[in-house]
Amino acid sequence: MRPAPVILIAVLLASLGHAGPGSKMLKELTENNQLYPDERLQEYVRNIGERLLAHTPDAGKEYHFNVLDSDQVNAFATGDAYIFVSRGLLAFLQSEDELAAVVGHEIGHVVARHMRKRRITELTGKSIGLISAIATGRGELMRDVADPFTTILVSGYGREMELEADRLGGEYMARAGYDPQAIIASVWVLKDQQTFSKQVSKTPTSYHGLFRSHPRNDKRLHEAVNHAYSVSSAELAEPVGDFWEAINGLTFGDEAAGGLVKDETFLHGGLRIVLPFPEGWSVATPGSQVIGQAPGGKAEASITFTKQEPVRRKSPEEYVTDVLMRDDVSGEETDIDGDEAFLGEIDVGESDTQVGLIAVLYRNRDVYVFRGECGPKGDPERFREQFMATVEGLRPMTPEDLKVANNRRIEVIVAEPDQSYADLAARTSIKQYPVETLRLLNADYPNGEPTAGDYVKVVR
Repeated sequence: MRPAPVILIAVLLASLGHAGPGSKMLKELTENNQLYPDERLQEYVRNIGERLLAHTPDAGKEYHFNVLDSDQVNAFATGDAYIFVSRGLLAFLQSEDELAAVVGHEIGHVVARHMRKRRITELTGKSIGLISAIATGRGELMRDVADPFTTILVSGYGREMELEADRLGGEYMARAGYDPQAIIASVWVLKDQQTFSKQVSKTPTSYHGLFRSHPRNDKRLHEAVNHAYSVSSAELAEPVGDFWEAINGLTFGDEAAGGLVKDETFLHGGLRIVLPFPEGWSVATPGSQVIGQAPGGKAEASITFTKQEPVRRKSPEEYVTDVLMRDDVSGEETDIDGDEAFLGEIDVGESDTQVGLIAVLYRNRDVYVFRGECGPKGDPERFREQFMATVEGLRPMTPEDLKVANNRRIEVIVAEPDQSYADLAARTSIKQYPVETLRLLNADYPNGEPTAGDYVKVVR
């Protein structure tokens, strides 16, 4: 398995004179079960944030710290003081100090009011959906938006503002009793991932903000860290919790990110949906489609499911005629669990198909299209029931679904003498580049090996 795409976003959203975008985002993420379902870990990150916040000019102000259930290596903040850190980022950090470095940097952006300085004074509902999509690994909406907010999202705030966030975050860390040197360690870990992506997995990475603007050996970043030491407390404080205990059992990766089939059920971690097909059917995912077939194959019955691009100001019926360009369908608009939908029958002409059905379902910002065919060996009435049950069965993922879809977990062990990452890779569930990925997880890339007696992260 290759590591998750590195998208560390140091993004600040505006909240000037409007309902806060962070609160809207949190509501959307909560409704879609996109917060990591481990209250112990959520509380740990909140406690780190609150410790840092107590040493800022915003002490006493209400901030919100949340862990996203996303394998994206990602952290960002909103102007109304909502800070989000992904579990994908937590997996690659090595200490509470490094986590505090990330959270402190985001607090620095909020305190410095960087979005206000960039004159982005309004965030549309569509942009809120966009940032939620990026935060959870759903970047397909990016191409639909071209505005100043998107520019910030892609390119960060520029070197001066990122350095200011470094300097402020370093100060807050030092005053809170953390080691500001962890800022440098965090940069090295993520730069190693960039090297891995270029040289080994050949996958593109996209750094934003802090990690986009800093070279590996950045003089001004080191100066910011040294400045933090000048305001540090007399001694390092005790951690707010046990970092290794907190990440032990953490979900790793996202097997269902692009779609996963378990028995007759299709699960998609990126879209956060579950689609059960009729019992006994086979399900496959060729390309961008999901195809279910009855035990007798297509000659009996089949249902095809796709996610389509939304089109403004088109009803579900107009979507069929104007977007899908079908003039062979008769049907009517309806409501399915509160969502707009169209159900229609396709004219099958002289073919051996007994029944052709189509459904278009609008849910949130997505459009889903179902097409079903009952072949010459099928039962038309039974097929109609199965088709409707499949359409109505589409539902959001639950935490229980996520456990089924993503069952790989980080396990913290103590390294034994002469133990190598090759030894550990022989027992890991990581499929691609297991040795390199384990080194990345433990900040030993590209050639390091475990040190006997140290904690080491493996994936089971």
